[in-house]
Amino acid sequence: MEATKEKIIDLKPKAEKITEEELGKLQNVVNRINSTQFRIGQLESQKHEMLHQHSQLQGQVVKLQNDLNESYGTFDVNLDDGTINYPEKDGESRD
Repeated sequence: MEATKEKIIDLKPKAEKITEEELGKLQNVVNRINSTQFRIGQLESQKHEMLHQHSQLQGQVVKLQNDLNESYGTFDVNLDDGTINYPEKDGESRD
């Protein structure tokens, strides 16, 4: 016995477009994604600039430390009042 396959015909026509409300929601979400990605790009650019600036400032600190070390034999300085913290020599106390 042979099984017969019945063909099902969908009489409901397929939609050609989504509704205006659905389109509005979709456009809104996509626009928000694009805006967020753009803002992330801006932040990454600012981050890159700040990291570059940070690196330059660290270079300036190293130069100042070298200058202080050359002038005073140490670069250990109290940043509040400028007091030089000389290293203790064997048997010597800072008192």
